[in-house]
Amino acid sequence: MKDNCNKNISVLIITLNEENHMKSLLADLDFADEIIVVDSFSTDKTKAICKSFDKVTFVQNTFENYSSQRNFAISQAKNDWILFLDADERLTPELKNEIITTINTNETYSAFLFYRTFMFKDKVLHFSGNQNDKIFRLFNKNHAAYTKERLVHEKLKVNGKIGVLKNKLIHYSYSNFQAYKSKTICYGKFKAQEKFIKKQKSFFLLRFMHPAYNFLFNYIVRLGFLDGKKGLIICYLNANSVYTRYRELEQLWNTEESLSPKQ
Repeated sequence: MKDNCNKNISVLIITLNEENHMKSLLADLDFADEIIVVDSFSTDKTKAICKSFDKVTFVQNTFENYSSQRNFAISQAKNDWILFLDADERLTPELKNEIITTINTNETYSAFLFYRTFMFKDKVLHFSGNQNDKIFRLFNKNHAAYTKERLVHEKLKVNGKIGVLKNKLIHYSYSNFQAYKSKTICYGKFKAQEKFIKKQKSFFLLRFMHPAYNFLFNYIVRLGFLDGKKGLIICYLNANSVYTRYRELEQLWNTEESLSPKQ
C-alpha cells in the first residue's frame, strides 16, 4: 500500500501502558512513512512491543497534559502531514485508503475531522451521546497546533479550511468497567484544573446538577437507553467524570485558600 502514497505521512501515537493495544495497531500502519510513539514511561510491555517494529521510533517524554504531549509528538515528526491515533483506535481498510487518497489529491483543506464508531468491548455503541462525535486526526502540521488552554479533550487550532472524511475510525473505548472509570476520572481531574486556571469555582448545586443533567441528556435525549445495559454503564461513568470535575475543583480551591495568608 505504501507504493500508492506519494505524499509521506507521519503517524503519531501517545501512550501509557498500552501493551494490550500496540501490536495490532502498529501492524496495521504499513502505509505510513514514519511512525512515532511518544510514551509517558510505561511500566508494562509497551516499549518492548514498539521496539519490535523496525519502522517505529520510540520516544519517552514526561507527561504534563494531553495537549503538550501531542504538541511534543508533532515536533518530532519529519513530514508535514500528521495522522494522530490513540492506542485504542483502529483504521478500517476503507478509511486507510481514503486517508491516502485525501493527502495526495487535497489542495484545499488544512485539517480533517473523523467520525468515530465507539465500541463497548466488541459491541457497537449506537447512541449514548457518541453518535455525532467528530475529532481531528489528520492535519498539516504547518497549519495546525493544539492549544495550551485545553489539558484534556484537546482543541486543535487550524489555520485554514477543515474537511470531514467519510469513513469512520473505530474506537475501542470500553474494555472493562474499572479501566473506563479510571480514564474518565483522569479526564475529570484535568477538566478541574482547566476550570481552576480560569478562576472558575465549584458550587454545591452545580456539583450535583451538572452530572445529573449530563446523565439524563445522554441516556434519554441522546437515546442511550437504546444501547441497553451498555448505554446505562457508559452514561453513568461519563456523568461520574463530570462529578469528579467539580469535586476536584472544590478541593483545588480549598487547598488554595488554606495556603493563602490569613488576613
